[in-house]
Amino acid sequence: MLGGAGVLLGVAAGPAQAAEVSYATECIPPSISGLPPVQGTTKVEITAPAEAKVGDEVEIVWKFVQAASKNPDILDLEKDTVQPTGTLKAAGAQTADVAMEGPRQNPPIPKNSDMKLSDMKGKLKLTAPGEVSLTPDAYNINVNKPISTDTKCSPKETVKPAATIKVTDGGGTSGGTTGGLPTVVPTLPTSVPTGLPTGSSSPTPTSTPSESETGSDSGGGGSSGTGGGGGGQTDFTGKEVQVPYECKTPIGDKNATSPVQINAKKNGGSFDLTVQFKKSVMDSPADIPKDSVKPSMEVVLGGADTGTVHVEGPTNAEDIKAGDPIEIPDLTGTYKPGASGESTLSPGVLTIEALGTTTTCTPAKTEVSLTLDTTEQEGGASGGGSASGGTSSGTSPDGGLAETGAEDNGGLKALGLVAGTVILLGGAFLTFLPRRRVR
Repeated sequence: MLGGAGVLLGVAAGPAQAAEVSYATECIPPSISGLPPVQGTTKVEITAPAEAKVGDEVEIVWKFVQAASKNPDILDLEKDTVQPTGTLKAAGAQTADVAMEGPRQNPPIPKNSDMKLSDMKGKLKLTAPGEVSLTPDAYNINVNKPISTDTKCSPKETVKPAATIKVTDGGGTSGGTTGGLPTVVPTLPTSVPTGLPTGSSSPTPTSTPSESETGSDSGGGGSSGTGGGGGGQTDFTGKEVQVPYECKTPIGDKNATSPVQINAKKNGGSFDLTVQFKKSVMDSPADIPKDSVKPSMEVVLGGADTGTVHVEGPTNAEDIKAGDPIEIPDLTGTYKPGASGESTLSPGVLTIEALGTTTTCTPAKTEVSLTLDTTEQEGGASGGGSASGGTSSGTSPDGGLAETGAEDNGGLKALGLVAGTVILLGGAFLTFLPRRRVR
């Protein structure tokens, strides 16, 4: 009986075979990085049974002899932080996409050294007699530290089959073409959303604008209030303005335009300000932990008053998943007037601190969102008393920025570079750019 069982097992599984194939490969870094595609060569060894019968579910092993790139001279990758997934093409007697996945197992990978990727495995249920060829196709590399990132690699030439299974008619029934592994390879977003989704967090003014408010359009279309005393109006709604930003980011200079609105609520002789970004910044290119993104702005005063008012928002309360919108929360602060008269409020320098990096965006020109009738308060803002330097938006230390508009067909795309650390530290390992270009 034992001898017979051994014979039966031999017929079902067949002898294992291993064959190597190499192919030109293009790897795409996360789109937010702005890095060019990487061209390299992938060498793969495929192991599978040489013979099997219809109805068998066979295991296939994909071994990386050589990945398409090296780990560049940027970051030492820690042990067990890299995981590959991919797709194997079955053709011939049956056609199928076989999902392949490897464990997150790797030795420490120093800078400027060969990538070490774990073996991937997948299962194929054989459904028809004949020869089934096995060909490696696209694969994806995930690094989970310091933050999760993905790089997608795909063949740039026709790949030759790496192995062939001879399938005999064993009377089995068809039960599907693939095993239980996932078939979706994660990819990064490539487009910038055009607006906040329905039900976003941007609040509406705390009360409906009064007739006197909506009838006023002083100083750039904002609401003109009653300043330090009479009239009874307490809520003032600014107009939405398109602000052309010039940003200094962790991975270079970026230009983008974002719609911004400033609202105010009278609080004694002062005003509580709320600055709203009216569109989503972009889809997150990677998972971003909670409490890691902190925005702030200097609202620029004009007209009767001068200086700036600091407003800031909370850090992200929840993790931001890859593919989810990155949104700037409401920025709040208090404006204490330093002069009496009509004072204007405009979006100023925006700062995003995230994961140890800072992105600073300066408006290329001043766009007034709100005009208020103000009454001077002791210790108020005029002349920079409550401001950060008292300079007007749209100017730089060396004399000013040209009013070019700097539009980028979407909401403040540059601010998505709060994930710049992700790109520089987590995703750049799949690029083998020259050192000076990486820098």
